[in-house]
Amino acid sequence: MTLELKSISKTVGAETHIYETTLRLERGTMNNLLGRTLSGKTTLLRIMAGLDVPSTGTVWWNGEDVTGRRVQDRDVAMVYQQFINYPSMTVYENVASPLRIRGLSSDEIDRRVRAATDLMRLSTQQLDRKPLELSGGQQQRCALARALVKEAGLVLLDEPLANLDFKLREELRIEIPKIFEASGAIFVYATTEPHEALLLGGNTACLWEGRVTQFGPTATVYRQPCDMTTARVFSDPPMNFLAFEKHGDLLRYDGKDHASPANFSSLPDGSYNAGFQANHLSLDPLGANDVVFSCESIGTEITGSESFVHLRHEGLNWVALRHGVLDVPAGDSVQTHVDPAYMYVFDTHDRLVSVATYAQAA
Repeated sequence: MTLELKSISKTVGAETHIYETTLRLERGTMNNLLGRTLSGKTTLLRIMAGLDVPSTGTVWWNGEDVTGRRVQDRDVAMVYQQFINYPSMTVYENVASPLRIRGLSSDEIDRRVRAATDLMRLSTQQLDRKPLELSGGQQQRCALARALVKEAGLVLLDEPLANLDFKLREELRIEIPKIFEASGAIFVYATTEPHEALLLGGNTACLWEGRVTQFGPTATVYRQPCDMTTARVFSDPPMNFLAFEKHGDLLRYDGKDHASPANFSSLPDGSYNAGFQANHLSLDPLGANDVVFSCESIGTEITGSESFVHLRHEGLNWVALRHGVLDVPAGDSVQTHVDPAYMYVFDTHDRLVSVATYAQAA
């Protein structure tokens, strides 16, 4: 079972929504589409489902070209951010509705409904209720069960947890990978949140302004972003960057020469950008090999368990992530530290040329 997008693109008038894209998704895999709002995630899902036809290229399902095939004639189920249920039907009948349309027997319908609702942890009592009598999370579980009951080979999820409260989102993020493993379908999950993609695992395609910048195993894409754009997409807050030049054993940045870290020794002389995550920019000394920067605090966001310290360095805006509560008043001078082992290096065309040492060992 495979889904292949072969050189597909999508234009609407003069606007390009999806640039030429080729993807191959395999049976029993979780595939995340990660990108900001308007990056092209929903357009890709609609093309996969058959709701939209690509402007160029073809869509293949199990070796067959299905580009012009209607969505109702495809082996696909879809769940949206806004949970869509029939308010006049019970939860049981909502889940059973696509099977009744197919004309399946009552026994087969009951078997599938019970199996799907068990996976979604909907109780027998809840099956007899109307959707509006349930909590938001239970209503979305009903919508998910209706997608699963079809036993479709392709299940498309367009930010299905975005409208749920934090606790319910966390529960379903843990459950959804288990569900797809049990079903054996190809799952495609659109999200704006890097940590959600990491929790779901599987594979991730990073999207930026209609382009798939990188696709591969989720942990690999996170640890080894192929370019600065992917690094920005797969970081929350975005990765911090610093331009520098290397000349022999010296690095020049901030208008001064500095000793080059040992792990930069293999870099040819030239111009580069260093990148490091917010959680690797420390306000405390780390060790003898620290790269040290003088910054000014712009302000602090405190979530309770974490504090995001916004900093300005030589005209650049950076963020440092600190566990716990830390309030750094705006205008304060702050000395920051980075272990060179946590620094990525990109060339002047934004392409990755050196993976951070820690990521190579992971």
